[in-house]
Parts: sequence; structure tokens; C-alpha cells
Amino acid sequence: MVQTSGDRERDIGLEVFFSDAPGSGGKLKSTAEDFVVDEVSKYPPAKPESNVCVARVTATNWETNRLVRHLSRSLGISRNLIGFAGTKDKRAVTTQLISFQAPVESVMAVQLSQVIIHDAYMAKRAMTIGDLVGNRFTIRIRDTALRGNDLRSSLEGTEASLRALGGFPNYFGVQRFGTVRPVTHLVGRAIVKGDLEQAALLYIGNPSDEEDEQSRAAREALQRDRDYAAALRDFPWKLTFERMVIGYLARNPEDYAGAIRVLPPNLQMMFVHAYQSYLFNLVLSERLRRGIPLNAPIVGDIVLPADKDGNPDHDKQVPVTSVNVDLVERQVRDRRAFVSGTLFGSESVMAEGEMGEIERQAIERERLSPRDFLVPAIPHCSSKGSRRELVCEYKDLKLDVSEDEYTASFFLGKGCYATVLLREFMKSDITDY
Repeated sequence: MVQTSGDRERDIGLEVFFSDAPGSGGKLKSTAEDFVVDEVSKYPPAKPESNVCVARVTATNWETNRLVRHLSRSLGISRNLIGFAGTKDKRAVTTQLISFQAPVESVMAVQLSQVIIHDAYMAKRAMTIGDLVGNRFTIRIRDTALRGNDLRSSLEGTEASLRALGGFPNYFGVQRFGTVRPVTHLVGRAIVKGDLEQAALLYIGNPSDEEDEQSRAAREALQRDRDYAAALRDFPWKLTFERMVIGYLARNPEDYAGAIRVLPPNLQMMFVHAYQSYLFNLVLSERLRRGIPLNAPIVGDIVLPADKDGNPDHDKQVPVTSVNVDLVERQVRDRRAFVSGTLFGSESVMAEGEMGEIERQAIERERLSPRDFLVPAIPHCSSKGSRRELVCEYKDLKLDVSEDEYTASFFLGKGCYATVLLREFMKSDITDY
């Protein structure tokens, strides 16, 4: 019998846990320094005569999109001339490679609060999304519900379960949907359903009890009055991207597609990607609920072969049949292939058999068709779809345990969420992540 999660986690598809050990409880990110992320980067080759500067950037309490916006202002260049491999959380200390179409001297001269720029050089090419190997994490979990030997026993039990699996269920974590106000997937759903007015209003309105009072009151007033000029006065400056949408609607009250297009391209893409992530989480939860193994294929599954680096090749998809199931099972066991679930889009390939039934039921409940993911009014929101491995491998896990807290350090490949790994150990309320 699998353990089920709380209501707020179920709202984003995180319905069950894999491990059956009791949760340690505890809280992440009591301070930014409790959550340290060091990107393991793919360095572009050096090229002294280039016009692209690449630097390591260490930031404390900076969400990546907001950091890029401030860096572009400081350098006097378009934010489109700044590249990075992956977005990082705000409440953390993060180090990552960022590229700029600017000279080294200008980049090194930038001064922003709690930002350190170092190791800059002129490079052959800019950074792009996905241009990383993974991330190393050092995370402190404070104020655990279990203590002493009970805490150690809980952590050992969970670790044993995950070791047997060879990783942890590769859910998309709460950051994908919005930690304080998990609405990103709801915006994405409205976009693919063709209701762009609802999409814009979900993004700028739809207040959450977890927000500060000023933000919540501003969203409530906007939702009630639709007065965009007043909203520009009321919305706090920290809600940069909401203010961009509101400012556009103040000038163009009915152009909801244009209001979404004013956002950075990677943020536009995130809406529909978050909705696809929600659907994936539902599928993974149901597979766990039915007791179908995550690390062994069944007939009808689609597996992703390993690439030359040993990572899943998402461009190659191999159906599992009664003829090849034994061979594929050996490949999965040897980590030369990975069982996958759908990231549903306009060109998705669906599984067959019981996994196909799970995937199709999720899509049918949402009343979706592939063509919904073609969004000509907002091209960045269109998505062909893909498939994602059901298990994420972790490496170098170390747990330093004291009476009522512990520190976890580990490495994850790109696309995997540290909070999802820690969720198996903690089993806390979503607000504690």
C-alpha cells in the first residue's frame, strides 16, 4: 500500500510516495544558505576574439529570470543577449555559467547585491538551455519531526528503498509549478484550451494565502475590478513579470496573447511545459499506485536508450514488445535504457498495454488532443511533446545527521529535482519544500 501525499501536492500530480518508511519531517530553505546549488557545466571553448563572454555567477536569493533582467539593465543589453543552461530557485545560493554579448571588463564591472561574478572569459559560443551536465547540492533540513535514533532509522529505511530502485521517482517538483503560488500549469492548461484571457488572469490574479499581504491584496483587487492602471500602482515591484503583463494590458486591454508574449521566451514556454509536467506526474503516480515497477519494463512500455554519456536519449524511443521484453529488461537493469512516461504534446508517441491505458486515461480526463499543443498566437507556447524517464539516478549521496536536523549532499543530472529526492525522505507538507 503506497503512502499518499497531502492535498496541495496532489494538486500538482504528486499523489504518492515510493518509499514506505516514515518521513523525517523538517523544513528546507529556512535561510538561502541552507540550499546550495553548484551547476556542473559544459564550458564553451575559449575564443579571445569572440563577442561572447562566459562567466561563473554566484547569486543569493535571486531567481534566474529576475537576475537576467537586472544583469541586462546593468550591462545595457537586451536580456535576449544573455544565456544560461538552467533556471535556479530564488531562495538558495546558486552558482552557474551565464553568457553575455559584452566584453569581459564590462561583465566583471557589474555590481548587484548578493551577486558575485568570477572566472569570466571570451567564448566561442553562448550558453543555451540544457547546456549543463547536472547540479551538485548541499541542503540542510531543519526542525525534523523525528529525532535522534528515530530520525536515523527513517533516513536509513528510505535510503534502502531508493537504493533498491536505483534512484527516485522522477516527478517534476513544486518549483516547476510555483512554490508559493502553484499556478504555472493552470496557466498552461488555459493556453492549450485556447482561453488566453483566463491564462493571463490566472497569472496576474488568482491570489494565494501563502503570499505576502500586499501581493495578495493587489491580486484580489485586480481580479475584482480589472483596473490595470490601478494594478500597476498597487503591485509590488518585485512582481516584475506580472507588472509586465499588467502594463501591456493597460495599453491593450483585450490583447491577451500579446500580454503573454511580452514575457521572456523561456517563461512563455514554461507555462505549457508545466502543464505537460502535471500530466506526467499524474501518470507516474498512477503507475506507482498500481504497483507497476519503475525500473523494469512491461510489454507496451517505451524505453529511452542511453546516449554516449549514459543519459537517456529523448530523441530515440523503443517500444517494448513480447519479442524484445527480455532483452530490454537486461538493458534497463544495466542502465543502458530507461522506462519512460509521456510528456504529451502535438507529436507525442504513446505507450501501449497497461502503461498506454494509464497515459490515455490522463489525457482523456483532461479532454486533450495533440493539436491543442499547437498555439499559433503564442508560438513559444507550442510543444511537440517528448518522453521522460520514470526514475532519476542520484550519485554521491551523503547524509550528515544530528539530533533534529540533517544535511544531504548529492549530485543529480539535468532535469531532476532535488526537492523530489528529499520529498521521499521528509514526507512533509508542500510548504516545507
